[in-house]
Parts: sequence; structure tokens; C-alpha cells
Amino acid sequence: MTAAGPRAARRRVLLAAAVLPLAGAGARAAAPADGRAWPTRAIRMVVVYPPGGVSDTIARILAEALSRDLGVPAWVENKGGAGGSVGMETVARAAPDGHTLAFSALTPLTLNPLLSRPSADHDPLREIAPVAAVMRTPVLVAGTPAFTGRDFAGLVDEARRRPGAIRWASSGVATTGHMVMAQVAAASGARITHIPYHGGGPQLNDALSGRFEVLSTNVAALQLDYVRTGRLKALAVGAPARLGALPAVPTLEELGYPQANLMSLFGLFAPAGTPRPVQESINAAVRRALVGGPLAARLESAYNLPAVGSVEDFRAAVRDDYEANRRLVRAGALGSGQAP
Repeated sequence: MTAAGPRAARRRVLLAAAVLPLAGAGARAAAPADGRAWPTRAIRMVVVYPPGGVSDTIARILAEALSRDLGVPAWVENKGGAGGSVGMETVARAAPDGHTLAFSALTPLTLNPLLSRPSADHDPLREIAPVAAVMRTPVLVAGTPAFTGRDFAGLVDEARRRPGAIRWASSGVATTGHMVMAQVAAASGARITHIPYHGGGPQLNDALSGRFEVLSTNVAALQLDYVRTGRLKALAVGAPARLGALPAVPTLEELGYPQANLMSLFGLFAPAGTPRPVQESINAAVRRALVGGPLAARLESAYNLPAVGSVEDFRAAVRDDYEANRRLVRAGALGSGQAP
């Protein structure tokens, strides 16, 4: 997760990752120390979400690009559950040799542990190493058939007049969509009921049937089609600027909510202890994949933005994002809601 406004441009990268206190590191096999020796066999890419979403699609295109570039098979395994923590645990316990990687957004790593143990101190680099950023995905805030207001201001006004009456769905607790809702509620003083789902598919299905008033979701072709046909009403986007597909829809920063102007950030992560030369080799391969070709074209067509940065940039951004999340959690701005 990251802010998408001008303040964020002053940061070294709009990225962050990695918080998981997990066991098993002591049993890992020895890893090669020379990045030139990587890879020596197939690469397993663990997508920490169920199949079918934008992250799964991009991960598969990335795997194909890496396979072509590196000359070894790269295959995707979906391992969803617990908001991404199940898949991340799998990777954290793998041998630190660069052959098992996670493809994930940031919130399963920088927010989930804080929500489960908000008073504990964690080292965000202890079990997972951020290796390469891949993409930033804008967030769409949309009204469903149950929403009777005209625009985002109407949404906030109704939430203030009728505390708790506005139901705002996200794809899960500790997702970027959840954080967008929490930041809007904190800044506006409105009490909004959070409805967390277990993935974007069920959330979208219930949105179309009007089971709640508002949802926040990653921008994708399907959601944009529903906006065009009038089944959803686009109210705001979390992005650096208005989207070409939705030129009349303001960003959350334009609407006066800069802290809520967030994007979902995705990248590759390796087990802690992966030798730095191997991490650098992985980072270089991802950066090559982001220059032209099917991956760049797919990102552009879905209004996703390539997120390019060094390993060191990524590591430094982990602490920044984690600390921002910790402040928000300690302030009590996040409520988990009730999963349907």
C-alpha cells in the first residue's frame, strides 16, 4: 500500500513489504552465494491469493517472462488464505536460494501481523526479504445499486448523518481497500461499517446485487465494464492522477483525502537469508521483464503502473510503510468488521 499523491513522489519508491514472525529458518538448506549461479532449477512463484484475480494474471505473465529470460521453467502456485499470510509463511520457510518466491501485495506483510498483535514489535525484514517491485494498482471506490447518493461527498454526508448505516466492502481485512475505507472514516469523522470479504470475486458478486452500499477494489477491466454499463457508480480512485478510463472521476486526494489516496503494491519476495547477489539477480530479471513485452503491455492495458526500484530501495520502503501502518493501528483507526 502506498499514498498516490505528490507527497509520495518524494519518497525513494512507492513500495513496501514484509512482516512475518515465522518459524523454520534454522532448518533451511544452504543457498548459493553467487548470483551468477542462479537459477539452477525451476522457479516456484507462490501467489498468496486465490486464482482468477489481477495478481494471479500478472504473476503468470511475469513467470512466463522470467522463464524466457532465464532459460528455466517458472511456475505459479496459488496458495491463498489468511489474507495472504498462508502463502507468505510457505515462502518464509523455503530454502533461501532464490528458487521459491512470493508474489504478493504489501498489506499481508506490513499490516496483518499488526492487526493480530498490535502491541508487539516486529522486524519487517526478519523472515521475508523484499526483492523486486512489480506493479502499483489503482483502487476504485464505487457505489453499488444500494447506494442512493450522487457522488463521494454524498457518501460521506450520509455516513455522518446515519452512523454505521453505510456498509463499505473490501476484499478482506488488512487489504488496501480496507485501509482506504479506514482513512476516509478517520479523516471525515464518519462511522462506516466495514464488510470484509475473502477475496475480490465474492465481493464483486455481492456488490452487483446491492448487498452493501460501497466497495473499494483494484481497478481491472471487469470493474471498469460494470462502471460503463451503469451497474456500479465510480465515486473516486486512489491513483497519482485521474485514470484515462474514468476521466470524470476524481482521485481521493482531489477530494481532500490524501491519506486515503492509496494504491495496491505488488512485488516479489524471497526467504530471509537469500544471498544478496541472488536477490540482485532476481531484481535485474524482473526489471528486464518490465521493459516492453507482454508484461508491460498487460500492465498498461489494465491501468497498472510498473514499479521499478532497487533491492535497497525496496528494503528501505518496508520500514516506512510498516511504521505508517503501526501508527494507524495504534490510533484505533482500523476495525475488522464482520466477514459475510
